[in-house]
Amino acid sequence: MEKHLFLGDEAIAQAAIDAGLSGVYAYPGTPSTEITEYIQGSAVAKERGIHCRWSANEKTAMEAALGMSYAGKRALCCMKHVGLNVAADCFMNAAMSGINGGMIIISADDPSMHSSQNEQDNRLFGNFAMIPMLEPSSQQEAYDMVYEGFELSEKLGYPILVRITTRMAHSRAGVVTREMKAENEMHTPGDGRQRFILLPALARKRFKSLIAAQEAFTASSEKSAYNRYFDATNKDLGIIATGIAFNYLSENYPEGFEHPVLKISQYPLPRKMVEKITGECKEILVLEEGYPVVEEQLKGFLGQCLKVHGRLDGTLQRDGELTPDAVGKALGKEITGYYATPEVVEQRPPALCQGCGHRDVYEALNEVLAEYKGAKVFGDIGCYTLGALPPFRAIDTCIDMGASVTMAKGAADGGVFPAISVIGDSTFTHSGMTGLLDCVNENTHITIVISDNETTAMTGGQDSAGTGRLESICAGIGVDPAHIRVMVPLKKNYEEMKNIIREEIEYKGVSVLIPRRECIQTLTRKKKASKK
Repeated sequence: MEKHLFLGDEAIAQAAIDAGLSGVYAYPGTPSTEITEYIQGSAVAKERGIHCRWSANEKTAMEAALGMSYAGKRALCCMKHVGLNVAADCFMNAAMSGINGGMIIISADDPSMHSSQNEQDNRLFGNFAMIPMLEPSSQQEAYDMVYEGFELSEKLGYPILVRITTRMAHSRAGVVTREMKAENEMHTPGDGRQRFILLPALARKRFKSLIAAQEAFTASSEKSAYNRYFDATNKDLGIIATGIAFNYLSENYPEGFEHPVLKISQYPLPRKMVEKITGECKEILVLEEGYPVVEEQLKGFLGQCLKVHGRLDGTLQRDGELTPDAVGKALGKEITGYYATPEVVEQRPPALCQGCGHRDVYEALNEVLAEYKGAKVFGDIGCYTLGALPPFRAIDTCIDMGASVTMAKGAADGGVFPAISVIGDSTFTHSGMTGLLDCVNENTHITIVISDNETTAMTGGQDSAGTGRLESICAGIGVDPAHIRVMVPLKKNYEEMKNIIREEIEYKGVSVLIPRRECIQTLTRKKKASKK
């Protein structure tokens, strides 16, 4: 047993290695990225041959993790919250098939949308799939939950969803590690064809099995060391705190709790413990990071017989992260404002790096599109999304991964001309390729710009699945090679870039432009590394 100062993400990664992990499958996405990166940098992972290459997207990651579980090995699948939307098909059906080797799915949620399009709370997804969930309140719990979670997954026969949030992922604390376990031997399920072939007749049986398993899930939650009841004499109020919200509550009571507290970090809700606190206390305050998931369930349990406070009645703000100050205010405490942003800190919007190839692309695109009335540019998810901000103001939409291609197609179908898609190389291979196939199949009058910086830049420079093969991918999908145009976005090529953009806008069919220049950040890191 050793003590380490770990990020929450690092604690999860080390726990998985120590628990006998055979493979991690993920697509980079803040705040989950560091889990896979930690395993990629682990000497033990290299020695053991633990799989740790990035997947093309979250769906492929989830399916590969389930395949490793089918082989009897322990698999970890990591993603940010919106990534679970991409992986939802396999996620929901893995709850039907169950697992063989232990399988843990990490959902790193992002309340306050520090680096995301929404702040969805994926505990709702866990409830939707009806699988057990864990939600750590500290880095040590994050480690312990993952270390023990693989065994729990195998015992219950289902995947486990571990839900963390940004502060848990990206803050540090001391973590005591445990003995390293051997990897599972390969063994495929003897009843695999009855469980893993979800034909309707078999799926109906599996759904009955999933419903029947709810009793075991709840019993496990009732006995879980992660769910604890702290008694106190003042029962005018009872407090239910989930995950990291328990940490914030504890900061407000350094000398011990004034009211009874039920800490919930394993789901389904431990109903007997909920009944105990609601039966003893006059009113209930629910503290949870994200949506009012427990608050709504509690109201379903209780009806109108007990007053419940939380995000729904305005005791806590409806959106954004909780803080110790927000929790203290909900408790009626005098707030000192330790967590307020100092006025001396100037709020600066993010911007594309100086020397970034996306800058040259947007400058050339803006100049050409000024010649067209009604031009629309459909953007995508990546650092190039910053082209929406001054000084470029170059894109009109940004909704989800891959949407630039399909939204531009729909707009072109509706009569928009020119309809331009701007997408990054990693996002294109993540979820832009199928949209391009739709365009090819209908010979849509569209211009697609795959701005290729040869990496997944926004999340720190991870490998991009399409590096070195974008032209062949586009040609394989069916784009006419004569209209796959590669450019080098530099000032010396500015006029040539503009001419190519004009030519392809006028082409009545599918055009793909690939401005290619390595990300300035990864290039700088390579140069520094070469000098050592």
